[in-house]
Parts: sequence; C-alpha cells; structure tokens
Amino acid sequence: MTHRIAVVPGDGIGQEVTPAAVEVLEALDVDFEFVEGDAGDAVKAETGEALPLETRDLAADADATLFGAAGETAADVILPLREVVGSFANVRPAVTYPGLDAVREDTDLVFIRENTEGVYTGIESEITEGVTTLTRVITEEASRDIAEFGFDYAAENGYDDVTIAHKANVMRETDGLFLETVEAVAEERDAVYDTALMDALAMHLVMHPEEYGVVICPNLAGDMLSDLAAGLVGGLGLLPSANVGRDNALFEPVHGSAPDIAGEGVANPTAMVLSAAMLLDHLGRGEAAERVRAATETVLDEGPRTPDLGGDGTTDGVTQAIVEEL
Repeated sequence: MTHRIAVVPGDGIGQEVTPAAVEVLEALDVDFEFVEGDAGDAVKAETGEALPLETRDLAADADATLFGAAGETAADVILPLREVVGSFANVRPAVTYPGLDAVREDTDLVFIRENTEGVYTGIESEITEGVTTLTRVITEEASRDIAEFGFDYAAENGYDDVTIAHKANVMRETDGLFLETVEAVAEERDAVYDTALMDALAMHLVMHPEEYGVVICPNLAGDMLSDLAAGLVGGLGLLPSANVGRDNALFEPVHGSAPDIAGEGVANPTAMVLSAAMLLDHLGRGEAAERVRAATETVLDEGPRTPDLGGDGTTDGVTQAIVEEL
C-alpha cells in the first residue's frame, strides 16, 4: 500500500528539517508518495497568500501531512492547515532521551491539547482606540472530544497518571465547562485522574515532572505548558507533535522557523524526524515508527549532535547518522 504524504516545508529551518524527515522515511521499507506544497512568508510575499488553495487541497487529499515551520505568517498557515485535516487534538510528547544534559532526567510527559477553540479562534476586535478584546470560546462538544481522546491515549500507551489542567477558579464559565466536561468523561469511564490549576501545574512540572504522565489541556495552556516541558528535556529541538483528526492528521515539530540559524545547516532535525515517527504510528506502521525512534535515540546518545544540544554536528550529518542506524 502506498501512503500519499503532503510535505509543506514552510519557512526558515522548516526548509532544512522537513527534507531530513522525508529522507528518513525513504530509508524505510514503506511505500510513500510525497507531494510538496508551498506555504509561509515567502509565498505570501510572492502571491499575497500565505497558504495557497493548492496546498490546502494537497493536505486535504493526502493520508497525512508533514509541516515544517512558518514565520510571521504562522497563524495564517498552521491554524488553517489544522482545520483542513480536521484536527481536534494536538499531541505533544516531552521525553528525556539518553545521553543528553536534561534539566529533569525523569521527564515522560504527553500533553493532549484541545486544538480548535479557546483563545485561538481569532475572535478579536478593537472596540475603541486603545481598547481591544479577545473572545475565548469553550464548548462542551470540543471538551468532550479532547477528554475522550486523552483518556484513550493514556490507556493505550500505558500512562497511569492523567491530569486535567484548567483555571476554573478564575475563568469560571469557560474553564468551568471544560473541567466539568472532562471530569464527566473520566467518571463515565471510571478513570483515575487529578486536576491542577494550570499556573500551579507549571511550577510542579518543573519541580516534580515524574509525578505526571498525560496532561489534558485547553488550547493555550497546552501550548505554553508543552514549551515549558521542552526546557526540562533539552529544548524545542526535541519535541514532535501530531495534530489529529478523525480521518486525517498533520505532523510538525513544536519549534518555529528559527530565522537566526536558518540556512546555516545546523538546525536540529530531531523534532521533525520524531514527528515523522508519529506519522508512521498514525498510518498503522507502528514497527517502522519504533525503528525510527530507536535510531534517533541512538544518535542522540552517541552523536553527532547539533549545536543546540552542545555538539558541532550539522543537520545533514545527524540525518545521515539516523539513516545509517536504520
């Protein structure tokens, strides 16, 4: 069976790490058809549109999408792309890998982030000069969807600790509904869980990450807490993510376009390669996904490593090492 994969490198180091992930996938005994689409700052400068209709169609028609990064046009690219693939859940693992100088070596977290609403719905307005508003949207339907996905994920992947992150003590209506709905799903399943105020949780994650496993979050909280967790394990260059829909999905590194190092050939491809491993899981290629993860972990342990991890390796050098390990 041939898997049709839309590849959207985007801006900055997306142009370097996305081909690296494709090269790793091509080293496997799996049939892929890669179709490339354009998106991002350069495309907008040339055409006036950050996400052309052709790229939207590629993602909609593909079995899955690999996305690199976007610069100033990020909100105009990644949010619509997530909508195109019907994504309602953003999965962000943060795991300590062997051989790296991590702040917390016992970190093994997965953030299950609601991916459609909260403050990312884009409902903003200027009601008068110097006064702006932002509307936060929380619905029972989306909260139930992310709760069911989160508890399913924990059960399927062997996580005993599930925490619901919220700020219902202040945002009583919106986070109140989120918390109430997720707790109801847990009780229907007789699932064990804890709740935590998202600001206090940020502190506890830094001090005792070993006490947490799966964290079910509203949209913005999941974005911020997962970036915090990246600092525990060695940086954003190590965090992959999946944007999961009912029938389609998009995979991207958590890091951005990193314009300060773009074009220098030293971008860390790890997060993008691990995102490709998540893509393999989505396609039902679990054995191949484990091979990619194992090869990547070996290279992280033994080198070469890119400068963000204290080494002097290059994007291409790390990629070739992973391919050779495969």
